[in-house]
Amino acid sequence: MGLNRRSFLLGAGLTGLALNSPLLFANAPEMPGSSPITRKIAGTGESIPAIGMGTWITFNVGGDPQLVAQRTQVLKTFFQWGGSVVDGSPMYGTASDVVGQALDTLNAHDKIFAATKIWTGDESETREAAARSLQRWGVERFDLLQVHNLVAWQGHLETLKAMKAEGEVRYIGITTSHGRRHREFAQIMEQEPIDFVQLTYNVLDREAEERLLPLARERGIAVIVNRPFRGGSLFSRFQSEPLPDWAAEAGVKNWAEFFLKFIISHPAVTCAIPATTSIQHMKENMGAMYGDLPSPAQRQQMADYVRSL
Repeated sequence: MGLNRRSFLLGAGLTGLALNSPLLFANAPEMPGSSPITRKIAGTGESIPAIGMGTWITFNVGGDPQLVAQRTQVLKTFFQWGGSVVDGSPMYGTASDVVGQALDTLNAHDKIFAATKIWTGDESETREAAARSLQRWGVERFDLLQVHNLVAWQGHLETLKAMKAEGEVRYIGITTSHGRRHREFAQIMEQEPIDFVQLTYNVLDREAEERLLPLARERGIAVIVNRPFRGGSLFSRFQSEPLPDWAAEAGVKNWAEFFLKFIISHPAVTCAIPATTSIQHMKENMGAMYGDLPSPAQRQQMADYVRSL
């Protein structure tokens, strides 16, 4: 079995030697000449790139100067390939601080669509939590604030609505992960004036297709997709398998594009946020934002193919 992406990251991505190895950058795809795929934020004229970047685990590297510098290069590559949406949370350890340091180093505060979460059980601390995150990221204002996994969502959402009305944040939303609490999630989508939802969706985890994705289209709510690679396990499971013969017809050149193009070709999805510590893998991820997307029939072929393996 070949070396999968997750094993590569764990075995090499966190060592100083790997950062200087030419193998780390071998066979990386080149920047496409076409325009990136973007999606409109429902109810607005604003568009965002269809592939963003998550920071869970990958940017939680403490204050190690070498690792911070390497993650800065990952973020630089993300921006070079047309990315803007970066998603974080106070739950992710030092990831917010590392993003802030990287933005300072790159002088890239004007390139980012900054999205983070409110993660506290105290419903009275919404503004304080947002202010702490602002300081860590070093941005003037968040584009998107989300209630993380519905923790104390009633109180936080009321404050977020007031903050949006006062211009302290541009968009507000809620998140869930691992397929949790979909019934309550749908009720909030039906009843509250939110701009974004973030949820788990990938070629194997498709529960969101039943209710949440159709509801998002119906209600005009933008959708950010987390865990597009199931935390890397999709590569562990499928990377040693060949791509189907018809992959190129669906606009797919590698497994990263296979997984991500399946997601962003769904008409309700606005943006997927894979995470990586590797510059090469960042290029592969961002490659999914270029070229053709699979048709509905091809999406079904993709789902059928992975189930057959």
